[in-house]
Amino acid sequence: MRTVFHWLVTVLAATGEVVPDLVIYGSTPAAITAAVEASGRGRSAIIVCPEDHVGGMTVNGLGWTDAGNTSAIGGRARDFYREIWKHYRGDAAWKRQTREEYRAKSHKPLIDDDERVMWTFEPHVAEAVFERWLKKAGVKVFRNEWLDRKSGVAVREGRILSIRMLSGREFKGRMFMDATYEGDLMAASGVAYMTGREPNSRFNETLNGIQVANAVSHQFDFPVDPYVEPGNTNSGMLPGVEPGPAGTDGEGDRRLQAYCFRLCMSDHPENRVPFPKPPGYNPRRYELLLRYFQAGWTDWKAISTKYDPLPNRKTDTNNHGAFSFDHIGANHDYPEATYDRRREIIADHRGYQQGLLWFMANDLRVPKSVRNGIAPWGLAADEFKNNGHWPRQLYIREARRMLSDFVMTERHVRRLEPTPDPIGMGSYNIDSHNVRRYVDANGHARNEGDVQVPPGGPYPIGYGSIVPKRSECSNLFVPVCLSSTHAAYGSIRMEPVFMILGQSAAIAADMAISANTDVQSIDKAVLRERLLAALVRLDPTAKH
Repeated sequence: MRTVFHWLVTVLAATGEVVPDLVIYGSTPAAITAAVEASGRGRSAIIVCPEDHVGGMTVNGLGWTDAGNTSAIGGRARDFYREIWKHYRGDAAWKRQTREEYRAKSHKPLIDDDERVMWTFEPHVAEAVFERWLKKAGVKVFRNEWLDRKSGVAVREGRILSIRMLSGREFKGRMFMDATYEGDLMAASGVAYMTGREPNSRFNETLNGIQVANAVSHQFDFPVDPYVEPGNTNSGMLPGVEPGPAGTDGEGDRRLQAYCFRLCMSDHPENRVPFPKPPGYNPRRYELLLRYFQAGWTDWKAISTKYDPLPNRKTDTNNHGAFSFDHIGANHDYPEATYDRRREIIADHRGYQQGLLWFMANDLRVPKSVRNGIAPWGLAADEFKNNGHWPRQLYIREARRMLSDFVMTERHVRRLEPTPDPIGMGSYNIDSHNVRRYVDANGHARNEGDVQVPPGGPYPIGYGSIVPKRSECSNLFVPVCLSSTHAAYGSIRMEPVFMILGQSAAIAADMAISANTDVQSIDKAVLRERLLAALVRLDPTAKH
């Protein structure tokens, strides 16, 4: 592949065309740390993305960082949380509560003054940090540019030469990176990938495929009838319920863990916007929840435990419980869907979640304790102002995952097998949300797919998981939709990890360009040295 690389460099030099060293498609935190790292190493990097606002889920409501063991977070990822800490050091940042009031509100340490890091933040604060980084690094961002997924990737002898957008705009580069949540560039480049859940037998796992026995969290605590006419099996299912049986534990399928929006809510009277009633609101969508209430479940506190506190009396509101913000079963076609179909799926999720809030707050059939519990809350008025105070990004917890020569599996995450060539660490639980709601053998509604299993402590992530097979593409990095099983991705898929892998990929790209070689052939020992010099943490046993 050296020959092809030399050919490309020669052609570009002959034309006098200025071509970026690194073209990044996507605007997730991985894209930002990669671009800033490349710039810091004297490489030209650009970001091309469909979004107006960069930063992915980190700037779209996920302000309660899913960090796991924070000692695993180093490099530019840790720098980000230091920037957050610096922002909230000043009194001016605390408009609706004091710093100490916020400290006392949480059940876990959110502000670490000794380490000078803070793990929670308001969405607009995170976005300001990322935008400041990009401006300082001189990284140009091309926004509202959508990849032509059918014929927009020019590949020659296993190297991407350019990518073309639906606008007709073309971007050439030496190295490319797919930093999207969906893996669109990876797929359009002809790189192999997986979707859904592999059978346990494929990669010698125990937590992949259908999960009935493990699906004990976020589960119905009382029997709930799932039929349109209670007790009438011929009347059809309530919305969102599939017929049974669930199948056999460990068997593979194409289902995905559920998506939702991570809402930024507020209970401050001066910063609270009432929940909107969505167009086409249909209370029938929430009949199953109503029956759950009628069966005896009225534990409002169980729902509100995931109103995780952010500064200034705001929340990162996540799914919690048997029937909540996860739109279970409504996303299985998302990874391969057209842009138009994806917009439909996103709109459906927004309508579902807004309707659920409206239902709980306003439907008189809902227990008064629940209505009273939600009454003080609304959307944060000073967030997402140009989007109805609603997050712009749906939480794509999982879409495509690359299939490369090396695949991260449950066994690597649980440290039952060694991981070659570490480039960063993860540490969060193996955490997969439910994938479907079905009728069990007793004729009751049941959720399936949830897995909550701790890893074997902080664990390394291998370099081979972010680069394709050499035979498929030799100048592409995939730090988000990396080569991983569904089970392993349940732990890896956290925003700090994406920041880490984006930075590590940029360091590797710099090495590949310097050596005029492909991404698979860089010197891994030298890569390790450079990662450690950049303060990327690689050793689970090291003390930091």
